[in-house]
Amino acid sequence: MKKRLNFLDNYLSLWIFASMLIGVGIGYFVPSSKDFINSYSVGSTNIPLAIGLILMMYPPLTKVNFNKISLIFKNPKQLITSLVVTWIIGPFLMFLLSIFFLKDYPEYMTGLIIIGLAPCIAMVIVWNELAEGNRELTAGLVGINSLLQVLFFSSYAYFYLEVMLPWFGIKGLNLNITASTIATSVGIYLGIPFVLAISSRWFILKYVGEKWFNQKFIPFVSPITLVALLLTIVVMFSLKGEMIVDIPLDVLKIALPLVIFFLIMFVLMFWVSKKIGSNYQDSAALSFTASGNNFELAIAVSIGVFGIDSGQAFAGVIGPLVEVPALILMVKLAFYIKRKYYQN
Repeated sequence: MKKRLNFLDNYLSLWIFASMLIGVGIGYFVPSSKDFINSYSVGSTNIPLAIGLILMMYPPLTKVNFNKISLIFKNPKQLITSLVVTWIIGPFLMFLLSIFFLKDYPEYMTGLIIIGLAPCIAMVIVWNELAEGNRELTAGLVGINSLLQVLFFSSYAYFYLEVMLPWFGIKGLNLNITASTIATSVGIYLGIPFVLAISSRWFILKYVGEKWFNQKFIPFVSPITLVALLLTIVVMFSLKGEMIVDIPLDVLKIALPLVIFFLIMFVLMFWVSKKIGSNYQDSAALSFTASGNNFELAIAVSIGVFGIDSGQAFAGVIGPLVEVPALILMVKLAFYIKRKYYQN
């Protein structure tokens, strides 16, 4: 029997869209809300929002079983394939799509580039389960991708935004960002929840037990990600209440390259996995890992570097709105590929 999304995840796009409307309504009908939100800021950091973003990152990192990382070293071809497609081809593809579709909208363009720099470490587990992929391989890939994000995301972001863009003739953006600025945001919004997740996971498993951790703790903290994400969206869109007419068109401008990215990455990884001899379960795990993105991190870094009401942060919010229906379709495509190419 095929697995199904739970109620909250199944209607995630609806919750996100509703949060957008609520936020726009607040900003449009209560203009003073912008000053109220900004009054809780220290420098460029909004304290309540920073806490929310850290909480948003904490549950998915808590679920990562880093002991599974060793599993992916048993098949070097799969590991190398995953790293090349996910960390080299994927970011470069999103970079090209961003320039092609959003060159005239530099904030959205840079926001989309940031989205493409980190593979998903949360919902990929859900997509893999729905497609009946290899859950142990997925856990291993999620583990190593989490570590790589902690170690290299800030350098990656600086390279693509400050080095690659000028190489491709995109100049005059005046981003005025440094590697240390990005590293600080990554340290706050990924480093802090990463340390908290590792610590709490180790403590609970050691002193309380795995059964309580899986049956009580994980179900308790899991909804925090969705709640924090939706509250972040409400706050961000309340700052854009006056843009109510432009928002639908902006959503479509950002959504199109995202959908193309999901499809290309998914089909490419399935094809490469088949070529290196992977079975369907392994191919599904590799493909969903390569297709999804860590939108929580993209939103957090965009807010930390460019500000809460920036176009970069807005682009990050559109990500999960598009990803949910797109990846559900990818699950159906995975089963079609299984019937057509993996029957034996």
